[in-house]
Amino acid sequence: MKVVVTGGSGRLGRSVVAGLAGAGHEVVSLDRVRGIELDGVSQVEVELTDAGATDAAFGRVRPEGVVHLAAIATPFSAPEPVIWDTNTSIAFHVLQAAVSNGASRILAASSPTPLGYGNPQGWQPTYLPIDEQHPLRPWNAYALSKVTIESIIAMFAAQQGKAVALGSFRPCFVISPDEWQGAPTQQGHTVAERLADPSLAAVSLFNYIDARDAASFVDVWLRAAGDLPSGETFFVGAADAMAQAPLAELIPRFLPGTEELAAGLTGTAPAFSIAKATSLLGWRPTRSWRSELSAPIPSSIPVGARS
Repeated sequence: MKVVVTGGSGRLGRSVVAGLAGAGHEVVSLDRVRGIELDGVSQVEVELTDAGATDAAFGRVRPEGVVHLAAIATPFSAPEPVIWDTNTSIAFHVLQAAVSNGASRILAASSPTPLGYGNPQGWQPTYLPIDEQHPLRPWNAYALSKVTIESIIAMFAAQQGKAVALGSFRPCFVISPDEWQGAPTQQGHTVAERLADPSLAAVSLFNYIDARDAASFVDVWLRAAGDLPSGETFFVGAADAMAQAPLAELIPRFLPGTEELAAGLTGTAPAFSIAKATSLLGWRPTRSWRSELSAPIPSSIPVGARS
């Protein structure tokens, strides 16, 4: 199908664009800047904060499917009002333009951050592993903007009924292909350093996803969307944890009092459940840091040794 990917030049967007093109879709990337050059991919430069320009771009392309990734991508990477205004306005403009111009399948990227982890006032999970029913406690503009994006999806699902299939997904900490080779992650350190120093991944409960596996989820969702209840949200993560030790041992080190909650996370079990994506879509990730990481893991770094 013809698919628009907003934010197609970003960390996740590049892999989604490449994955969808490789799966046979005709892909159009909408972004402020151009990304990778690939056969089967067109690129349109557009300012998605501009509602008129966004609608005009969709009117020219008229896609069947839309994957909305465009956003300020990390908490506190811009002033809080800018993150809020940008992420929420872009999402509304894109969904309104997509619906108005005939799209029948729309998937938007949310995030696990609305759960509330990392709150300096303290946070603990209600239960482990975490699934889509877990309470949300956003504490910054980025996380709140992602809750709002899920609500915008729900609003259009209620408005459009069966005419348009909508959904959202919460990709875990995205690792792009070059980051397995030693390129810095979005937090500035490398994957190998993240594995060597558990404190780096502990704040997000050691979650991650290979960007190509996230792209495969998007493809599976687009193909199956017409048979799904509209407005569903999915966690999309790796089938293991970004950790060398079991989370039953690691999580209580960083979140005291969670020993009983974490007790079942033995072996390589992750803290985030992908059971919903597996049961409804048949999707499973195929990549792990154990199979993909080529950079050597440094000797263990004492907890707290990094700033």
